[in-house]
Amino acid sequence: MDTLASKVRHEVEIKHSRFIAQAMPVTSPEQALAFFKEVSDADATHNCWAWRLDGEYRFNDDGEPAGTAGRPILSAIDGQGLDRIAVVVTRWYGGIKLGAGGLVRAYGGTAAECLRTAPRQPLIAMSDLEILFGFEDTGAVHSTLMQFAAEKTSEHFDAAGSTVNVRLPLSEVDRIKVALRNATRDRAQVRVDSNAL
Repeated sequence: MDTLASKVRHEVEIKHSRFIAQAMPVTSPEQALAFFKEVSDADATHNCWAWRLDGEYRFNDDGEPAGTAGRPILSAIDGQGLDRIAVVVTRWYGGIKLGAGGLVRAYGGTAAECLRTAPRQPLIAMSDLEILFGFEDTGAVHSTLMQFAAEKTSEHFDAAGSTVNVRLPLSEVDRIKVALRNATRDRAQVRVDSNAL
Protein backbone atom coordinates (compact mmCIF):
# COMPACT_ATOMS: atom_id res chain seq x y z
CA MET A 1 0.00 0.00 0.00
CA ASP A 2 1.27 3.48 -0.90
CA THR A 3 0.48 7.08 -0.15
CA LEU A 4 1.48 10.19 -2.06
CA ALA A 5 4.98 11.61 -1.69
CA SER A 6 3.72 15.20 -2.03
CA LYS A 7 0.78 17.37 -3.11
CA VAL A 8 -0.26 16.91 -6.73
CA ARG A 9 -2.59 18.67 -9.18
CA HIS A 10 -4.20 17.73 -12.51
CA GLU A 11 -6.44 19.86 -14.73
CA VAL A 12 -8.71 18.85 -17.62
CA GLU A 13 -11.58 20.35 -19.64
CA ILE A 14 -14.61 18.15 -20.39
CA LYS A 15 -17.41 19.61 -22.57
CA HIS A 16 -16.45 23.15 -21.59
CA SER A 17 -16.47 22.36 -17.86
CA ARG A 18 -13.10 22.81 -16.18
CA PHE A 19 -12.05 20.16 -13.62
CA ILE A 20 -9.04 20.45 -11.30
CA ALA A 21 -8.05 17.55 -9.05
CA GLN A 22 -5.75 18.24 -6.13
CA ALA A 23 -4.47 15.55 -3.77
CA MET A 24 -2.16 15.24 -0.81
CA PRO A 25 -1.07 12.70 1.80
CA VAL A 26 -2.85 13.05 5.16
CA THR A 27 -2.48 11.54 8.62
CA SER A 28 -5.85 12.53 10.13
CA PRO A 29 -9.43 13.37 9.10
CA GLU A 30 -8.84 16.90 10.45
CA GLN A 31 -5.85 17.34 8.14
CA ALA A 32 -7.95 16.16 5.18
CA LEU A 33 -10.75 18.62 5.98
CA ALA A 34 -8.24 21.46 6.43
CA PHE A 35 -6.79 20.60 2.99
CA PHE A 36 -10.26 20.70 1.39
CA LYS A 37 -10.94 24.08 2.97
CA GLU A 38 -7.56 25.41 1.81
CA VAL A 39 -7.84 24.39 -1.88
CA SER A 40 -11.60 24.65 -2.50
CA ASP A 41 -12.54 27.61 -4.70
CA ALA A 42 -15.59 29.56 -3.53
CA ASP A 43 -16.15 30.80 -7.12
CA ALA A 44 -16.30 27.27 -8.52
CA THR A 45 -19.58 25.46 -9.18
CA HIS A 46 -18.62 22.43 -7.03
CA ASN A 47 -15.76 21.32 -4.78
CA CYS A 48 -16.25 17.56 -4.39
CA TRP A 49 -13.93 15.45 -2.28
CA ALA A 50 -13.00 12.14 -0.72
CA TRP A 51 -10.42 10.88 1.75
CA ARG A 52 -9.23 7.45 2.87
CA LEU A 53 -7.26 6.92 6.06
CA ASP A 54 -6.55 3.33 7.08
CA GLY A 55 -10.03 1.78 7.47
CA GLU A 56 -11.92 5.09 7.47
CA TYR A 57 -13.20 7.13 4.53
CA ARG A 58 -15.57 9.98 3.73
CA PHE A 59 -16.75 11.66 0.55
CA ASN A 60 -18.91 14.63 -0.42
CA ASP A 61 -20.79 15.42 -3.65
CA ASP A 62 -21.06 19.18 -2.86
CA GLY A 63 -24.37 19.65 -4.65
CA GLU A 64 -23.80 17.28 -7.57
CA PRO A 65 -26.38 14.46 -7.88
CA ALA A 66 -25.84 11.85 -5.14
CA GLY A 67 -23.13 9.32 -5.97
CA THR A 68 -21.81 11.14 -9.05
CA ALA A 69 -18.76 12.90 -7.58
CA GLY A 70 -17.50 11.97 -4.10
CA ARG A 71 -17.87 8.21 -4.48
CA PRO A 72 -16.11 8.14 -7.91
CA ILE A 73 -13.24 10.14 -6.35
CA LEU A 74 -13.01 7.57 -3.52
CA SER A 75 -13.09 4.78 -6.15
CA ALA A 76 -10.16 6.47 -7.91
CA ILE A 77 -8.19 6.46 -4.63
CA ASP A 78 -8.94 2.76 -4.10
CA GLY A 79 -8.31 1.93 -7.75
CA GLN A 80 -4.80 3.38 -7.51
CA GLY A 81 -4.09 1.36 -4.33
CA LEU A 82 -3.53 4.46 -2.19
CA ASP A 83 -4.19 5.15 1.48
CA ARG A 84 -3.81 8.11 3.83
CA ILE A 85 -4.80 10.48 1.07
CA ALA A 86 -7.27 13.31 0.43
CA VAL A 87 -8.51 14.38 -3.02
CA VAL A 88 -10.66 17.35 -4.01
CA VAL A 89 -11.98 17.82 -7.55
CA THR A 90 -13.17 21.35 -8.29
CA ARG A 91 -15.55 21.98 -11.21
CA TRP A 92 -16.44 25.17 -13.05
CA TYR A 93 -19.63 24.49 -15.04
CA GLY A 94 -19.19 25.16 -18.75
CA GLY A 95 -22.81 25.23 -19.91
CA ILE A 96 -23.19 21.64 -21.13
CA LYS A 97 -24.82 19.09 -18.82
CA LEU A 98 -22.82 15.88 -18.52
CA GLY A 99 -25.55 13.59 -17.12
CA ALA A 100 -25.02 11.22 -14.21
CA GLY A 101 -22.73 8.84 -16.11
CA GLY A 102 -20.73 11.74 -17.52
CA LEU A 103 -20.28 13.23 -14.05
CA VAL A 104 -19.09 9.90 -12.64
CA ARG A 105 -16.55 9.57 -15.47
CA ALA A 106 -15.45 13.21 -15.19
CA TYR A 107 -14.91 13.27 -11.42
CA GLY A 108 -13.54 9.74 -11.14
CA GLY A 109 -11.39 10.07 -14.26
CA THR A 110 -9.90 13.44 -13.26
CA ALA A 111 -9.04 12.11 -9.80
CA ALA A 112 -7.64 8.83 -11.19
CA GLU A 113 -5.40 10.59 -13.71
CA CYS A 114 -4.12 12.95 -11.02
CA LEU A 115 -3.22 9.99 -8.79
CA ARG A 116 -1.91 7.75 -11.58
CA THR A 117 0.90 10.15 -12.44
CA ALA A 118 1.67 11.22 -8.85
CA PRO A 119 4.91 10.35 -7.05
CA ARG A 120 4.27 7.62 -4.47
CA GLN A 121 5.72 6.67 -1.12
CA PRO A 122 5.29 3.22 0.45
CA LEU A 123 3.49 3.01 3.78
CA ILE A 124 5.66 1.22 6.32
CA ALA A 125 4.18 -0.69 9.26
CA MET A 126 5.44 0.96 12.45
CA SER A 127 5.66 -0.19 16.04
CA ASP A 128 5.79 1.76 19.31
CA LEU A 129 8.19 0.49 21.97
CA GLU A 130 8.59 1.34 25.64
CA ILE A 131 12.12 0.79 26.95
CA LEU A 132 12.82 0.78 30.70
CA PHE A 133 16.42 0.93 31.92
CA GLY A 134 18.62 2.06 34.80
CA PHE A 135 20.70 5.23 34.65
CA GLU A 136 23.90 3.19 34.17
CA ASP A 137 22.59 2.03 30.76
CA THR A 138 21.54 5.47 29.44
CA GLY A 139 24.50 5.82 27.05
CA ALA A 140 24.20 2.27 25.72
CA VAL A 141 20.43 2.59 25.14
CA HIS A 142 20.65 5.97 23.38
CA SER A 143 23.54 4.77 21.22
CA THR A 144 21.54 1.70 20.17
CA LEU A 145 18.46 3.83 19.37
CA MET A 146 20.60 6.05 17.11
CA GLN A 147 21.90 2.99 15.21
CA PHE A 148 18.32 2.03 14.36
CA ALA A 149 17.15 5.60 13.64
CA ALA A 150 14.33 5.06 16.14
CA GLU A 151 12.14 8.14 16.61
CA LYS A 152 11.99 9.08 20.31
CA THR A 153 8.44 10.13 21.20
CA SER A 154 8.92 10.67 24.95
CA GLU A 155 11.31 10.10 27.85
CA HIS A 156 10.59 10.01 31.58
CA PHE A 157 12.87 9.68 34.60
CA ASP A 158 12.20 8.37 38.08
CA ALA A 159 14.27 7.02 40.98
CA ALA A 160 14.75 3.64 39.25
CA GLY A 161 15.98 5.05 35.92
CA SER A 162 14.45 6.06 32.63
CA THR A 163 11.54 5.10 30.38
CA VAL A 164 11.89 5.96 26.70
CA ASN A 165 9.09 5.56 24.14
CA VAL A 166 10.22 5.15 20.53
CA ARG A 167 8.70 4.48 17.13
CA LEU A 168 10.41 2.46 14.42
CA PRO A 169 9.54 0.13 11.52
CA LEU A 170 7.89 -3.09 12.67
CA SER A 171 10.52 -5.06 10.73
CA GLU A 172 13.24 -3.70 13.06
CA VAL A 173 11.59 -4.63 16.40
CA ASP A 174 13.24 -8.03 16.88
CA ARG A 175 16.66 -6.69 15.87
CA ILE A 176 16.51 -3.72 18.24
CA LYS A 177 15.39 -5.97 21.12
CA VAL A 178 18.49 -8.15 20.63
CA ALA A 179 20.75 -5.10 20.29
CA LEU A 180 19.36 -3.52 23.49
CA ARG A 181 19.70 -6.80 25.37
CA ASN A 182 23.35 -7.09 24.27
CA ALA A 183 24.16 -3.42 24.95
CA THR A 184 22.74 -3.48 28.51
CA ARG A 185 23.63 -7.06 29.48
CA ASP A 186 19.92 -7.90 29.44
CA ARG A 187 19.01 -5.16 31.95
CA ALA A 188 16.78 -3.08 29.62
CA GLN A 189 13.13 -4.13 29.45
CA VAL A 190 11.39 -3.67 26.10
CA ARG A 191 7.60 -3.64 25.74
CA VAL A 192 5.81 -3.41 22.41
CA ASP A 193 3.00 -0.89 22.96
CA SER A 194 1.14 -1.16 19.65
CA ASN A 195 1.41 -1.92 15.98
CA ALA A 196 0.10 0.47 13.40
CA LEU A 197 0.74 1.62 9.90
